[in-house]
Amino acid sequence: MAVDTFMVYVGVYPSVVAARVDYELVHDLHTKADLIDAYDAAVIEREADGKVRIVKQHETPTRAGGVLGGGVGLATGVVVALFPFAAIGGGLLAASTAGGALLGALAGHAAAGMSRRDLHELGEHLDAGQAGLVVVAVSDMGAKVEKAMSSAAKVEARQLKADSARIEQDVRTAEA
Repeated sequence: MAVDTFMVYVGVYPSVVAARVDYELVHDLHTKADLIDAYDAAVIEREADGKVRIVKQHETPTRAGGVLGGGVGLATGVVVALFPFAAIGGGLLAASTAGGALLGALAGHAAAGMSRRDLHELGEHLDAGQAGLVVVAVSDMGAKVEKAMSSAAKVEARQLKADSARIEQDVRTAEA
């Protein structure tokens, strides 16, 4: 079992627009500066009724052999672990049996790779804003990711340990 260490960065924002700006800056680290080897990101929005919705997500194809298609990766898994009833886009992924199994597998890996206390604290942190950005990146990219999340009112970071091979296996099982 090869366990990888990632960092989860959670930023709190007053609006989805501000979260999307930092989402693009994190994305630019990967595409333009070629600094991030692999990362996942998800922008979330707290709606007027208190429900949380994922409005944008990215999963680096190099992670888990590229099988997590559709932009769903560990960042989405962290969001679902924090907010189990988070809507994914139009909710279409979660509506299918395979989509639900995929989200369950990713949320399970995210929850298993972090302490309960860390999950609780990150959830409370996100409760403080109208929008959030969750980024899962390799552990040595911390300063660069946090700098890219400069529009956030506050950024929290926690360690996440995950077995990429096991995630890939679970995703393939969910897709079957």
